[in-house]
Amino acid sequence: MSNQTSFKPTLGLFDGTMLVAGSMIGSGIFIVSADITRYVGSAGWLIAVWAITGFMTLAAALSYGELSGMFPKAGGQYVYLKEAYNPLVGFLYGWSFFAVIQTATIAAVGVAFSKFLAYLVPELGNDYFLIDIEITKIYSGQLISIAIICLLTIVNSKGVKEGKVIQSVFTSAKLLALFGLIVFGFVLTKESFWSQNWETGFTAVQNLGQKSEGGGVTPLPSWTSISGTVLMGAIASAMVGSVFSSDAWNNVTFIAGEMKNPKRNIGLSLFLGTLIVTVIYISANLMYLNVMPLQELAFPTDDRVAVAAANKIFPMAGTVLIALLIMVSTFGCNNGLILSGARVYYTMAKDGLFFKKIGELNKNGVPQFALWIQCIIASIWSLSGRYGQLLDMISFVVVLFYILTIVGIFILRKKMPNAERPYRAFGYPVLPILYILMGATFCILLIIYKPEFTWPGLIIVLLGVPFYYLAISRKIKSM
Repeated sequence: MSNQTSFKPTLGLFDGTMLVAGSMIGSGIFIVSADITRYVGSAGWLIAVWAITGFMTLAAALSYGELSGMFPKAGGQYVYLKEAYNPLVGFLYGWSFFAVIQTATIAAVGVAFSKFLAYLVPELGNDYFLIDIEITKIYSGQLISIAIICLLTIVNSKGVKEGKVIQSVFTSAKLLALFGLIVFGFVLTKESFWSQNWETGFTAVQNLGQKSEGGGVTPLPSWTSISGTVLMGAIASAMVGSVFSSDAWNNVTFIAGEMKNPKRNIGLSLFLGTLIVTVIYISANLMYLNVMPLQELAFPTDDRVAVAAANKIFPMAGTVLIALLIMVSTFGCNNGLILSGARVYYTMAKDGLFFKKIGELNKNGVPQFALWIQCIIASIWSLSGRYGQLLDMISFVVVLFYILTIVGIFILRKKMPNAERPYRAFGYPVLPILYILMGATFCILLIIYKPEFTWPGLIIVLLGVPFYYLAISRKIKSM
């Protein structure tokens, strides 16, 4: 059979919603609340950090609905930035997305899968050393991550329907399991710490602890009260974890070419998916506050908050249950990331800004070559062991690109006043402006208090400039 020349619209509203929710929920909600608690130290501020992140995510998703209606085609955010600004800005996003944002996330989620697989089979975990190849040391968990990435790449190369089935099944399973864990955390726990924890209210204290040789964090002797600008910096630093856990909600915009009625369904998928995940994230943290004291929430073994909580709820089987849940969660999350990410590189290639081969579809109507290039880069990140640091660095850039995209709504209203807009940004201009202000505050505070999270990320983005002009020169020569 010959290759397809265009995408097949086979995904409906339910599929889009499952892609949004499934791509967002990986391993973050099971881990990052420990780090957030160490930064802000009270029940009120823990929930506030997740609520602020949830509000920002919902505001951005509602704003993206207008853009998805205007440009209902593959590429999503890359297309929006190109149309609102110029091809260079779009390329810098696509470059960052390919170099780190999507590929390093895929690697991190894959390694998280193997990390919890080690609870069941220790020889397959990240601490089981295999070989030293001088440039890096290879552990079993890294090879498991690569195997998962390759498996899902093969499945998604067979066609979007195959990827859709995995996404729907695994996302439904983890949503039900998370909902069940939250309910059981309030119903089955023998000792509730709810009242004790909420006595802290919004009295912010901080205990960043000390890193041990095994990678864990041990508490410092005492907690330090914080307020004013220090508290603002602590909230921004804490939000690095919650923002990472809530990211990838925009993945559905990348597959617009495969959505039925994309002008309607992408915007609705964005809203429903982000709303479901926001409710679950806040509810999960309320459950954590019910089943364990703040000190334990801040300093569980290896930051595995959900494992500590599950062992309170199910003393005999909590660890195994959470390990299985996280394996289901990360497997489904990676499927969504792999499925959607390749569509961005495909669209860049169609614009002449990436290798020509990446802009081709196979006989199943999917960008197979783009999927495998993505697989290779994600596998390299899996072996590097550096994906965690890079993801922290890129959090700043991710929010920066979200801000630029939402500013693009205002630009496009002036630039293309008569363009068809089946859906207009909810709450315009108030909600988009609120997101821009909150996102800008987050970025500025990170520049001040966590420069190690910002400048390296910006450098990665700017490295794309020479690649853009190289691609442009090659495009001109080929004409």
